[in-house]
Amino acid sequence: MPIIHPTFADIDIRSYGERWTADQHTFAQLVLPLSGEVELDIEGRGHRLNPLKGAVVVAGAWHSQHSAVENHSLIVDVDQAAVCHPSWEHLAHRPFPDISPAARKLVEFMQLSISGRAAPPSLLQGWVPLLLDTLTLEPARLQSRLKALLAHAEAQLALPWTTESMAQFAHMSVSRLHALFQDELKTSPRAWLLSRRLNRACELLRHTSQPIADIALGTGFGDQSALTRAMRIQLDTTPAAYRRQGQEPATKIQ
Repeated sequence: MPIIHPTFADIDIRSYGERWTADQHTFAQLVLPLSGEVELDIEGRGHRLNPLKGAVVVAGAWHSQHSAVENHSLIVDVDQAAVCHPSWEHLAHRPFPDISPAARKLVEFMQLSISGRAAPPSLLQGWVPLLLDTLTLEPARLQSRLKALLAHAEAQLALPWTTESMAQFAHMSVSRLHALFQDELKTSPRAWLLSRRLNRACELLRHTSQPIADIALGTGFGDQSALTRAMRIQLDTTPAAYRRQGQEPATKIQ
């Protein structure tokens, strides 16, 4: 693949497909996910990017990327002037930096400006030095990572979540994740996930006519028997009985 030679820095919003695509160019680049996840490999070092984790691709580095889910990323082609910025040397040695809350707000601003054509590229390029500064601030607070994890997991209850995959999403160790759940929620990751799945299943049993088997699959229980076992243990009832009675959950773990 030929090396690309840009005449100026560019800022764009892009999506990546399921097929791995490789690239190399003479300018540096920032990859800042807006939604979804992207698998990115830079010179043999791979990482999963998401709205809390970005990537810094130095000039000349071979990199490849793909994604199995819908995704959008803010792509900033960094010109020579930005590379001379004091923060760049620090970023260049951190190929997969955390996206701090301050950087996230700036990225969202740039996204809105591009989407709504509220600002010309020349103005957006003027924000690049500030973006480099914010990316070198302290990583996103643990509490911020936890909130992002909770929101994502609750929106995707059907996924085969494990404590390990939850810790990976939040970019922390399993032990740190357990400690954070205890400190912030007074429960464990597994107990929290079970409570949310049961709550969602109960809502669907009360307010929809979906088959119980479909509800079980949609809330992450795998099959109807797994949902039945969980409701017997946690709520002392069965899905069919609960639907008939239209009762509220007997217990609700916070």
